[in-house]
Amino acid sequence: MAAATDKTLIVVAGPTAVGKTAAAIKLAQHFGTEIVSADSRQFYKEMSIGTAKPTIDELAAAPHHFIGSHSVEENFTVGDFEKAGVNAINEIFRFKNIAVLVGGSGLFVKAICEGFDELPSAPAEVREKLNIQLKEHGIDSLQLRLKEADPVYYAEVDINNPQRVIRALEVFDATGKPFSSFRSANVMSRPFRIVKIGLNMPREILYDRINQRVDAMIADGLVDEVKSLLPYRHLNALNTVGYTEIFDYLEGKINLPTAIELVKQHTRQFAKRQLTWFNNDKEIHWINPSEDDVLKVAKRLLETSNPGN
Repeated sequence: MAAATDKTLIVVAGPTAVGKTAAAIKLAQHFGTEIVSADSRQFYKEMSIGTAKPTIDELAAAPHHFIGSHSVEENFTVGDFEKAGVNAINEIFRFKNIAVLVGGSGLFVKAICEGFDELPSAPAEVREKLNIQLKEHGIDSLQLRLKEADPVYYAEVDINNPQRVIRALEVFDATGKPFSSFRSANVMSRPFRIVKIGLNMPREILYDRINQRVDAMIADGLVDEVKSLLPYRHLNALNTVGYTEIFDYLEGKINLPTAIELVKQHTRQFAKRQLTWFNNDKEIHWINPSEDDVLKVAKRLLETSNPGN
């Protein structure tokens, strides 16, 4: 996706724990530019350990946007992010020719690169009915419905996130059409070029990195972080991997070893879904960050991308 401009957005995408932060910082430092985060969980200032936010040293290594920028009590939607993210990128382009977008949240990356389709709103009674089903029968029943109604989105979405599952079912129940059918209607032309680099590695290595990251989160105090968020347990921002499992432990539903294993399992499943999403984007140039130099790849893509296309 290119535009007749000397301004270029380099996108660094891929599954969790693959090394996106380090790659983005390397690019930002070389090009003397700034990083815009498209990680839908790292927006929230109350959630740090469980979202694997960049460390203090990493944040100091390059300017970052949308890290701890919002409270879990705020309703920051993908539509909100599109507007704020594009504004931040355009501000960077006032002084720089290159900006870096990094994240594993496919819908948020897509919103910046292609625009966000306005989804139909659902009647309140539809949402209420789905919330009642969640409360009385658990998320399993909603996951099954989504798998039948929209297998395309089911294969991509974090199915352990009730907010995402319910939103998709809302659209389906209100319109009779799959949620996925509304996401590709129009691709917005951006006033800057976009090159996309995807990071991936052999599955067993990625899964080992995920397991090690979860162990490090526990050692760094994830349980205490989640405990501090108990008053916000009901908020959608906290219906996410790494938090729901520890909430269940704190509420006495499971023991801690089980919670930790579930965090690892659900994170591995989430990574698989992230890859399913990004593999559908044929503009992504895939590399193995342990074997390929992201900077060399970025330079080659910048040289070969034609601003006239």
